[in-house]
Amino acid sequence: MTIIILAIVLGFAFGFVLDRVGATNPGYIIRMLNFSNLHLMKTILLAIGIGSSVLFAGLLVGLIDVGHLSVKSAYAGVFVGGLLLGAGFAVSGFCPGTGLAAAATGRKDAMVFVLGGLLGAAAYMVSYAWVSSTGILDDIAGGKTTLGIISGTDYPALIDAIPGEWLGIAVGMTFIVIAMVLPSRTATEDLR
Repeated sequence: MTIIILAIVLGFAFGFVLDRVGATNPGYIIRMLNFSNLHLMKTILLAIGIGSSVLFAGLLVGLIDVGHLSVKSAYAGVFVGGLLLGAGFAVSGFCPGTGLAAAATGRKDAMVFVLGGLLGAAAYMVSYAWVSSTGILDDIAGGKTTLGIISGTDYPALIDAIPGEWLGIAVGMTFIVIAMVLPSRTATEDLR
């Protein structure tokens, strides 16, 4: 029961933050995607950068048990799904997380988006056997592969020379630097 309560509290907090930074407003998302207002992009890059840096630093110093992490397999379907998600993101102005948070604020367009997502998930469940038979769900690039070797795991790595924890921290710091140097607004938005 504690896990369910924790999930509800964390979900509420995450949705609240999404709303406060403007991620539940499809106009902000569309302006981010057409590079006219980068405030939301800066926020996303900063959050990913901090999360990655803290996670991998925690692994490095032993504060986080690597057994709690799970590397997902790479397969062609991930890329196809990513393209579909990106197209839906650009058309609707919502991704699954922002769509749910926007629906919670009472936005009717977000409620339609969530319904569409549920119908899409149901269609995928019904067609899963066929999709799987196409080979699009077969592992590529070694399947469960990390960028660098993570201590305490047996996952293969793309780059053996640098520990994965250091790569994770470097990627996180790079995202933080990009978030800091990106302008909040671009010249295209100033012309509007």
